[in-house]
Amino acid sequence: MPKFANTLAWEQAELLMQPVFIRVIDNLGKALEQSSWKGTYQEVQIWPEGVSEETQQTVLHLQQQLAAASPETATEIQTALEQLPSPHPSYLLCLQHDQRQITVDIWQLCYQICFRNYSPVLNALDQNLVVEIDTSLIDETGDVDWQRLDDKTKQIVEQIFSSLSGAEVPEPSETGEE
Repeated sequence: MPKFANTLAWEQAELLMQPVFIRVIDNLGKALEQSSWKGTYQEVQIWPEGVSEETQQTVLHLQQQLAAASPETATEIQTALEQLPSPHPSYLLCLQHDQRQITVDIWQLCYQICFRNYSPVLNALDQNLVVEIDTSLIDETGDVDWQRLDDKTKQIVEQIFSSLSGAEVPEPSETGEE
């Protein structure tokens, strides 16, 4: 999870993330339509750091019970769940072409759009790295600058798919070159 410098940065990220997510999904869909790659989306659960496997299983078991519980039992289960850590959803785009498969983390892609100079690798290595909001995506009235958001999203998605097309180039040994 990104770390924010202050409350203003958090509020700006909150303003941007939903529109960024929607634009990312839309642009990925358009790019897939024009690509030889096939894509499927997958929802995964991300647990807070340090949550044991046993606690994760307890939470999942309680969530399953909650789905079929009577109103009285549901209240008890909900109270128990509120005392436990819970996962947050994350989304992956699984791309496949011939025998190749590549996975793109949708939230990491959104972070690259929402934040300046965001690097999933650097943020994974340094958990205390503070992100900087790309304020060019916010107009002078404090609202989303939709044109800039669209442009940046298209650029990032195009970079992904252009790197995929480069990945389809045969190895030199397959072309007869050494």
